Amino acid sequence: MIGGGACFHHHHRHTLPARKQAGYAVHLKPFAPLPYLKYTSFSWHNRLVSHTQFTMNVEHEVNLLVEEINRLGSPGPDGKMQVKFGILFNDDRCANIFEALVGTLRAAKRKKIVTYDGELLLQGVHDNVVISLL
Repeated sequence: MIGGGACFHHHHRHTLPARKQAGYAVHLKPFAPLPYLKYTSFSWHNRLVSHTQFTMNVEHEVNLLVEEINRLGSPGPDGKMQVKFGILFNDDRCANIFEALVGTLRAAKRKKIVTYDGELLLQGVHDNVVISLL
């Protein structure tokens, strides 16, 4: 660049945009394909599809959880089905169905499908915690 922001590559002078004038450095970086690909619309589409599949999977697991509570549980004093955490956790069929039973229980609690005392249920410690369908 020659002189205070003026450009002399044509016969007439014109001023460059403010960001290219003196005091503003523009650094070009070599092409890096991987970080660039992270931000393509295709990638955002994949993230959206992945999130949708994850959400559908959580809903599916919550529905399976309701089925298992109905299978293993018994009606409580209020007539709603309930089961102790230890029975659910130690059941072979539940162990095969749920990758993360505690996570599925938390999702179901957040969606107000089940209720139980506490936030995080641990095997052994919370075996007697009652999980009730709402």
